[in-house]
Amino acid sequence: MEIRQLNYFIAVAEERHFGRAAERLHMAQPPLSQQIRQLEEQLGVRLFNRTTRRVELTAAGQELLTRGRQIVNAVGTLRADVYQVGQGAAGVLRVGFSGSATYGVMPPIVRRAKQELPGLSLTLHGEMLTPAMEEGLRDGTLDAALLRPPVASQEIDYHVVTREPLIVALPSFSPLAVDRPVSVRELQDQAFIAYPPDSVLYRTTAGICRKAGFQPRITQVISETSTMLSLVAAGGGVAIIPASIRALQLEGVVYRDIDEAPEVELAVAWRREDRSALLHNFLGVVRAATTGLPSIHVPSPPATTR
Repeated sequence: MEIRQLNYFIAVAEERHFGRAAERLHMAQPPLSQQIRQLEEQLGVRLFNRTTRRVELTAAGQELLTRGRQIVNAVGTLRADVYQVGQGAAGVLRVGFSGSATYGVMPPIVRRAKQELPGLSLTLHGEMLTPAMEEGLRDGTLDAALLRPPVASQEIDYHVVTREPLIVALPSFSPLAVDRPVSVRELQDQAFIAYPPDSVLYRTTAGICRKAGFQPRITQVISETSTMLSLVAAGGGVAIIPASIRALQLEGVVYRDIDEAPEVELAVAWRREDRSALLHNFLGVVRAATTGLPSIHVPSPPATTR
């Protein structure tokens, strides 16, 4: 039995007339009648009771009509789904992202992906550090990642999508929580709450403190940005963080600019060998969604940056 034969049969069953079914199928009636006879021979049953005036379904014909419609619809859906996947408009992508990206680039990326790629399903893995995202890309557990360069692995390509300055999060009762920028040197006597040592932000924080002439006194190491800020609110110390985290407003936390603050980059990364259309389309969504974000400089580098 072929899908073509099922379509012929369904047309006759719905029209209850070979002539009208032939017109609907844009074919002559004799070939249609021949196809139905062949189908009955293949199945070994009579599908229609024919008279000079009408065509009626047998019980076997009614069963074939019910099941045949399901099959034809399923094949049509399959064809559409396969086409969508082949065009990169549908499928599943596993995306990792840093904690700080949660409050800056991820909301517009997810919104735009829903608008432009409605068939895309994103499996999101947040609060990840760059080394863990690199490993996930290499071993195939992630398809893309929003991470902070540099990237060590030569198997991974990336494209910088934003640059943003660092700021400091202070307890609201801190003497430094005044309406002015804070210098790094003013933080010399503060306890620091920091990301883990293998993170880009940890190394950046340590570097600007050394440049200011002191070693930061790190009393808490936290991976999750929201937990870090909760500790700041409780008076556990200060935290140097990307400016986009200002979007997370937490009672007891005050954000202040840092004088001559360095900028940190955020990049979308992927396996160099991955040539899927779905990934290509998602990368386009990321670039479009991050263009023109307020208070974040968006560069225009080449397609891939090493």
